[in-house]
Amino acid sequence: MSDPYLEGFAAGLQLDPALTVSEWSDEHRLLSSKASAEPGRWRTDRTPYLREIMDSLSVYDPTQRVVFMKSAQIGGTEAGNNWLGYCIHHAPAPILYVQPTVEIAKKVSKQRLEPMIDETAELRALIAPARARDSGNTLFMKEFRGGVLMLTGANSAAGLRSMPVRFLFLDEIDAYPGDVEGEGDPIDLAEKRTTTFARRKVFLVSTPTVKDASKVEREYERSDRRRYFVPCPHCGTMQWLRWRGFNDDQNDPRAKEYRLRWLDEERTRAGYVCEDCGALIEERHKTAMLAGGEWRATAPGDGVTRGYHINSLYSPAGWKSWLSILREFEQAASDPSKLKTFVNTTLGETWEEAHAVRLDAEGLAKRAENYPLLSVPRGGLVITAGVDVQHDRLEFVQRAWGPGEESWLVNHAALMGDPTRMEVWEQLLDVLNMPVTHESGAQVTTYAAIVDSGYLSNEVYAFARTHRRRHVLAGKGMSTPGRPIIGKPTRQDINIRGQTIKHGVQLYPVGSDTAKVTIYGRFRMTEAGPGAYHWPLGLSEDYWKQVTAERQVTRIVNGFAKRVWVKADQARNEALDCEVYALAALHYLYSRHNRATFWQQMAARLAKSAEIEVESATPGLEAEESAPPAVAAIGPGRISLAGWSRA
Repeated sequence: MSDPYLEGFAAGLQLDPALTVSEWSDEHRLLSSKASAEPGRWRTDRTPYLREIMDSLSVYDPTQRVVFMKSAQIGGTEAGNNWLGYCIHHAPAPILYVQPTVEIAKKVSKQRLEPMIDETAELRALIAPARARDSGNTLFMKEFRGGVLMLTGANSAAGLRSMPVRFLFLDEIDAYPGDVEGEGDPIDLAEKRTTTFARRKVFLVSTPTVKDASKVEREYERSDRRRYFVPCPHCGTMQWLRWRGFNDDQNDPRAKEYRLRWLDEERTRAGYVCEDCGALIEERHKTAMLAGGEWRATAPGDGVTRGYHINSLYSPAGWKSWLSILREFEQAASDPSKLKTFVNTTLGETWEEAHAVRLDAEGLAKRAENYPLLSVPRGGLVITAGVDVQHDRLEFVQRAWGPGEESWLVNHAALMGDPTRMEVWEQLLDVLNMPVTHESGAQVTTYAAIVDSGYLSNEVYAFARTHRRRHVLAGKGMSTPGRPIIGKPTRQDINIRGQTIKHGVQLYPVGSDTAKVTIYGRFRMTEAGPGAYHWPLGLSEDYWKQVTAERQVTRIVNGFAKRVWVKADQARNEALDCEVYALAALHYLYSRHNRATFWQQMAARLAKSAEIEVESATPGLEAEESAPPAVAAIGPGRISLAGWSRA
């Protein structure tokens, strides 16, 4: 009589099979008519570019993570399903399959997994029918000897941390939420389930979405960035099929040329231009080209992650043709929403909106002007500051403002130290009280400052409460579009009876979306005048990178288009946040003075304090034809703006 325990123990001692996922698929996998346009036996030769991707997921292969950034309908999900079948049959272990939501996971279970199990005899023998009592086969769980396949959604924190797993399939990761139930990135949560397995496998698949916000682009950029090189049928040159450009050199005059071309005036045939010999390749050659192709890494990578990218130009014969791609592009070219879909789903690339192209840090840095840090050029009449709180520092920007909100950066720096300790806040107060030399020779201090209270709120409230007469405010960024740059404050201090304290700290809402639109629009201004931003020489490289770290993009939220600001996951944006609060501090000052005569008041006070005479602070005062605001130069004197009040 056989002993199940001994049989199970002996099975556990067996080595993983020297069988690849593609070999298993060709031998066992049958495609159901319920889930495939080409039902019948799976043939990897039909999609040769999937062979290496699947084989990288084989248990004997040392690769731990496989990233697949792709166009739509190229076979990525089916390659993942082949891997799941292979694991169930030949390498049983705990498996987790994650879809964007629990509801999508339910549909995938019904429409993809159940037909695969029903059509594949080897899987059908291992997984009991769902109809059987105590079968262990439900929509979200498939039990089999030696393991279990669990399905969940990236919107379920409980599902992501339910059990340790050896194999993890993360599908359509660009549709995952950025944070799941306040517990963090769902990709990180899921991958933590694999840490106890030395020979783990993680498969990340998705069609990309928005530039720098795309999760699959992020993972692909961290990998060895493989491209599928195919031979030209005319000259034999190996090349990867791309939509535009003839190589990776952006300075090449052909960098913007399209590679697909019409072959006749009637536009009934399309061809691809070889990057070497320039011959037009007809689509009838594509099958042989795919068969002769190979994946090549284009970056070093980390040694355990392989990244693959492919687009619809590689679609096998009978799928998406070059002719349909050209026609689709012509229909989408004049419609941004259709063009976005084309870029994402046909080219398999991230979308970067024309109106939201990120400002270039290097280009902006070249516009630095010949005035030093810690100085105020002649046009500046008042200084404000924006402060961002980090766990190990206070980062700040001081900016001088003149008529029409033309402005000059005075300083950007960080005060290193623990913000829970008083010393770093005393340093910030010293910065705000530090005199800065005006071009006239006067000494000017910061009039108002807003400190971001999003981190260490109590410490920020205490500092603002203590120095409220110094016009130090606690601010809170609000990302809702259309909000004013600074709104009506609310009291935050509450007594033991739950009543707000009359003279407690006030928290000012800051319309960060509105402020960023304003700031980025002004960054693009290249001539001096109202609204123009100016920068001194000597700013660090960090400032330029941080202040250009974000871009505004359009996303569909609950079925509606919404403009949101995004940045790359690893990018820092503290300087931009500081600029937002410095602008908001200026708008706070408007509420303390008569807005119609604000700049005249600032110029008059500057002139009086420095004992100088101003001919005209702004155009339209006593002489409309006067030159831009200026202050006559005299000997140095101290000007403190801290005690100014409503005129």
